[in-house]
Amino acid sequence: MNFKIALIKGDGIGPEISNETVKILNTIEKLYNHNFKIEEVIGAGDAVDKLGEPLPNESLKACVESDAVIVGNVGGSKWNTVELDKKPVRALLKIREVLNVSTNLRPITLNKDLMEFSPLKESIISKGIDILVVRDLVGSVICGEKKYSIGKNGREASDLEYYNEEIIKKSAKLAFSSAMKRRNKVSSIDKSNILSSSRLWKEVVNEESKYYPNVNLTHHLVDTAAMEVILNPDKFDVIVTSNMFGDILADELSQITGTACMLPSAEIDCNGKGLFTPNQLHHPDESIIGKDKANPIGLISSAALMLRYSFKLYEEANLIERAIYKVISQGFRTEDIYSDGNNLVGTSLMGDLICSCMCELFDKAYPVETVAI
Repeated sequence: MNFKIALIKGDGIGPEISNETVKILNTIEKLYNHNFKIEEVIGAGDAVDKLGEPLPNESLKACVESDAVIVGNVGGSKWNTVELDKKPVRALLKIREVLNVSTNLRPITLNKDLMEFSPLKESIISKGIDILVVRDLVGSVICGEKKYSIGKNGREASDLEYYNEEIIKKSAKLAFSSAMKRRNKVSSIDKSNILSSSRLWKEVVNEESKYYPNVNLTHHLVDTAAMEVILNPDKFDVIVTSNMFGDILADELSQITGTACMLPSAEIDCNGKGLFTPNQLHHPDESIIGKDKANPIGLISSAALMLRYSFKLYEEANLIERAIYKVISQGFRTEDIYSDGNNLVGTSLMGDLICSCMCELFDKAYPVETVAI
């Protein structure tokens, strides 16, 4: 099958982890006879430095004409003082807007071989963590009307918290359909005891739940949920929530795994086309840039999400995830997840090991028959 992918390698460790992700996709090409046309386009901080804007029209056009977009890490301290409309992150915002992506998927998982890195007690994490956060990207104060002016009490500002039922339905449908492929549980997070927008959220989610009778729906106030996900993360399956609450909760959940750099992120439209980035998109360790120390697994895992949601290549996506799991179980670690007794490897070697493991797993699943002569 033929697919076109736009790649913005990004800033900081972005180019390093992007190179390893391309290796993985090249391996999938060979194993399954696919054709991934990967077009590297300039964007984010690199584009600001060279062209004076975060996403040139030519780059945006390439993203629109592709079947999916992959972006490495974006931004860094280098661009802290540039004007707001020149910030590297504006590239992402523009891509989101033009592709009309509506929902962010953030799988939060804890590898059993890396439990030592979680800040939570063993008694809490021993049951594992496997949560899918389904976050709206269209509504809330993040995307609402904004005002900044001078009033009778000096400077004043406001951000409109806006939702309508069509926006809410998109995330609700994706949450329920995802739950049916997992453990049939959806937890809807809101602040319906105070916010009108949350009351609407709760109403629409309840209405949509009637089409999924086998899925158990529960509602949680966001402040209570922020505590519950730490005390009892194993009780959550799929979380569906608004833009603002999802932004905060997904980062909180990422950190309780202790291995946020290994987690993926997908921003998709109703057909699965979208933008795929590492979970820790804006938070790289700048001290390791260019030193072959970055962990590429977050972006590699996001490529697996791309195969699953955008291209419907489920077996291929599963192969990547199984290979990652096996390499970790064999004791290979980049610096951020290294502990005594393991094998310390660099960015490039980690990519090579995952590719090699993919080939081994594929060969076991599809052994070549030998013919006696």
